Amino acid sequence: MQLIEALSGVFLGYPVWVWLMFIAGVLALLAFDLGVLQRDGKEIGVKQSLKLSAFYIAIGLAFGVWVWWYRGADASLQYFTGYLLEKSLSLDNVFVISLIFSSMAIPRAYQHRVLFWGILGAIVMRALMIGLGSALVMEFQWILLVFGAFLLAAGLKMLVSDDEQTPLAEQGLYRWLSSHFRFSKDLYGNQFLVRGEKHGLAAGWWATPLLLALILVESADLVFAVDSIPAIFAVTQDPFLVYTSNIFAILGLRALYFALAAMVHRFHYLKYALALILVFIGVKVGLVYLHDIGWVAFKIPTLLSLLVTVGMLAGGIGYSLYRTRDDRVAD
Repeated sequence: MQLIEALSGVFLGYPVWVWLMFIAGVLALLAFDLGVLQRDGKEIGVKQSLKLSAFYIAIGLAFGVWVWWYRGADASLQYFTGYLLEKSLSLDNVFVISLIFSSMAIPRAYQHRVLFWGILGAIVMRALMIGLGSALVMEFQWILLVFGAFLLAAGLKMLVSDDEQTPLAEQGLYRWLSSHFRFSKDLYGNQFLVRGEKHGLAAGWWATPLLLALILVESADLVFAVDSIPAIFAVTQDPFLVYTSNIFAILGLRALYFALAAMVHRFHYLKYALALILVFIGVKVGLVYLHDIGWVAFKIPTLLSLLVTVGMLAGGIGYSLYRTRDDRVAD
């Protein structure tokens, strides 16, 4: 009886059993990934990457259909818009991850292991950040103006910034980690930590370059979450929809990575589309607050946000592929 009462309780506006269902589904996907996809440690090719990405997208869309059935069309539209927004902004993260792996010469066979644990860390980190964001929005509604201004600044900065990436060895976090922890120069299979006495190193634990790559991938996700989480609050302030759309979007990120990483040079102009999306969402999140306090008579509808995001993303991808149509796809 106590178990039934607990499951029928409400957490952040949703019955506990709904949260448990979502968590169980995510854990099942992670178990499938770790137990099946990583079991033999083989390199993931572009074709397999596209199939896996389609599978995760289908799962994310299916959950949106369930939201439609459970909470109605408006909630489902908010979920789908948040999902597409997070998926779009995650594309830029793919390019940074590709730079990390290429700069550190991490073999493709080991990259999936780094991405798996990176996504696992992102799930926990997003929960904490979204929980904090939801609490701030509920307590201080004006924080939406801060979110809007931040997104506007981030989008405008992306529009005017040059395309040159700072070499990894010159970045502050890389230098700090390298100087404060013992990292081996060589990889030792897919291990993050090794005992030095077993590999001709000084006694004690040594971190491998694979662990350094994982830390850098997690830090990159943290930076991008600072953009994407305020953006999704422009679509909905429902913590369940914010979190589930975020998680289903990033769950498929590592699968999509192996396809996009092979064609990263073909998406040169995509960053401008992502910058415009940030600017648009920054305006939208500001209007949400101004409408709620009665200063403006309108706010941008969720459906229009979805259509604008789709249009900008499709335009950025299409124009990039057109301008680089004569380039050879990297092997």
